[in-house]
Amino acid sequence: MVLLAAAVCTKAGKAIVSRQFVEMTRTRIEGLLAAFPKLMNTGKQHTFVETDSVRYVYQPLEKLYMVLITTKNSNILEDLETLRLFSRVIPEYCRVLEESEISEHCFDLIFAFDEIVALGYRENVNLAQIRTFTEMDSHEEKVFRAVRETQEREAKAEMRRKAKELQQARRDAERSGKKVPGFGGFGSAGMSSVSSGSIITDNIVEPEKPKITPAPVRSSGPSRALKLGAKGKEVDNFVDQLKSEGETIMPTGKRGSDVSKALPPPVNVESVHLRVEEKISLSCGRDGGLQNMEVLGMVTLRVSDDKNGRIRLVVSNNDIKGLQLQTHPNVDKKLFTSESVIGLKNPEKSFPLNNDVGVLKWRLQTTDEALIPLTINCWPSESGSGCDVNIEYELQEESLELNDVVISIPVPSGVGAPVIGDLDGEYKHDSRRNVLEWCLPVIDANNKTGSLEFSVAGQPNDFFPISVTFVSKRNYCDIQVTKVSHVDGDGAVRFSSETSFVVDKYIIE
Repeated sequence: MVLLAAAVCTKAGKAIVSRQFVEMTRTRIEGLLAAFPKLMNTGKQHTFVETDSVRYVYQPLEKLYMVLITTKNSNILEDLETLRLFSRVIPEYCRVLEESEISEHCFDLIFAFDEIVALGYRENVNLAQIRTFTEMDSHEEKVFRAVRETQEREAKAEMRRKAKELQQARRDAERSGKKVPGFGGFGSAGMSSVSSGSIITDNIVEPEKPKITPAPVRSSGPSRALKLGAKGKEVDNFVDQLKSEGETIMPTGKRGSDVSKALPPPVNVESVHLRVEEKISLSCGRDGGLQNMEVLGMVTLRVSDDKNGRIRLVVSNNDIKGLQLQTHPNVDKKLFTSESVIGLKNPEKSFPLNNDVGVLKWRLQTTDEALIPLTINCWPSESGSGCDVNIEYELQEESLELNDVVISIPVPSGVGAPVIGDLDGEYKHDSRRNVLEWCLPVIDANNKTGSLEFSVAGQPNDFFPISVTFVSKRNYCDIQVTKVSHVDGDGAVRFSSETSFVVDKYIIE
């Protein structure tokens, strides 16, 4: 099945929302939709109509049509199944099926359409998964918002405290019969003499002297400051709760990705800098079988010299795993398809300066167990005193070098620390989180297997789910930029690059 476009149009053929999954001009899609109503035969209950070049698969939505435009050699049964999913997505975002409501929620619909179809091919998703993918809920965002709100409250309280101090200083000056100073203005009150101004300034500054250090301010401050402290503790408790659930919390103002912390950027960064980043999400069964594996990758370009703005990138794609590639809309897709070269559609234009621009992204989704980069095999067996657990790893993708590998195994609470037997690497028992962390600095082709044995009281189900984290300077899908050259001529351009492969989710359930 090759799906060209999905659109919601009126019965007159006017496009309200249209999402093209292959390269099509606006004139082309508007012409196809305008011709669609004229091709339907009234009085016949058909769900598709064909022309010499395309097939329309449609479903009425009150006064509108949900239309899929496909190639003629596509599977009509798959087309109808996809059409039903598209038709079920629309009521999720639109309360009434009217043109104004569709236009108001057009971007929500486009995002949902992208979850159903990628590069013209249907994704294996259902309505619940689409809803989850488009929500994009983030624990880190909640923590950041909570911390920021607390800081704002504390800043407002500090402002009120300072204002009260200034008012008190003015009242004290009025009682003593001295001239009231002008605070922050250029009026006559601020133009006091040097002698009187210096006396009043001494009186104002005097009560602030013991407040230089933060401790006396909090101990002798009003009850309002204590309340603010209590609110700050609520945020701390919220952060501690997230940490106890296994979340990694970065302090405000020093937030960064795990990649930047574990893999420092190259020292010599050229005016043309490339980042090849990949993330993996994987779920396996404890008895074998890959439930789902998804690898998302992106090549990001940053140009810091306008002399190197008009360039082209030569991409080497040696991947044989069957990934799906997609270029930026401003990139010449024909050039990339024919020559594996990334360049702008308009060669006279330059790439944006001092901005990170994603020029190429890819996606690999599979259930093939042979593609699992690192397999984890856990064998808990009951004994007289509890459970004997044998866990081992094996690196299947020998081209990778995994660094800072941590395999986290849940252990029962209240039974003490596990007794460690044979061990490759190091371990750490976190009694607060009830987790045994198996730490391995490097896993590569020379260290592709390892095992851990331990004993602890519990049942076999207590040691799941197992989670894995790692970072790597080599990407999983063999895609790299091998050369950068100017558009005018083949003169090579010096460039720097960094590669990272990190874990988004890696769970053995």
